[in-house]
Amino acid sequence: MADRITANLPSRDFAATSAFYGRLGFAEAYRDGSWMILNRGPLVLEFFPHPGVDRFSSWFSACIRVDDPDTLLAEWQNAGLPSDDRAIPRLTGFFKPGTAPRMFALVDADGSLLRVIDNRDAGEAHVG
Repeated sequence: MADRITANLPSRDFAATSAFYGRLGFAEAYRDGSWMILNRGPLVLEFFPHPGVDRFSSWFSACIRVDDPDTLLAEWQNAGLPSDDRAIPRLTGFFKPGTAPRMFALVDADGSLLRVIDNRDAGEAHVG
C-alpha cells in the first residue's frame, strides 16, 4: 500500500453521515461506535463521533485531490445538493482562488468543508 493521509471529520450521527456520503458514491469500509471509514475508490474519509458539532460554525475541512474533477463534480451534482452559498449541505461549481489550483467545494451535512482540487492544475500552488 502506498503512503497516504486521510481526512478525519466529525459526524453528528454515523448513520446519517454514511447515508449522505452514500449519495456521493462512498461506501462504509468500517464502523463501530467510535470510528467510521468511508471509501470511494482511492478516496478515504474517516469520521469520529461529535454529536455536538454545530454545522453552521464548523471549521473542519479537508482537501481531496483528483485527476478528473470534472467527472467527479458531474457525478456529485446528480445527488441534487443545493448550490446556495448559505445552504448546508451544499455543492459549489468550479472556482479558482488567486493562483491556487482550480477546485470545487462540498460542505457536508455536518458543516465540514471538502475542497476538491484539480491535480492537473496543482503545479501552480499548494492549497491545503
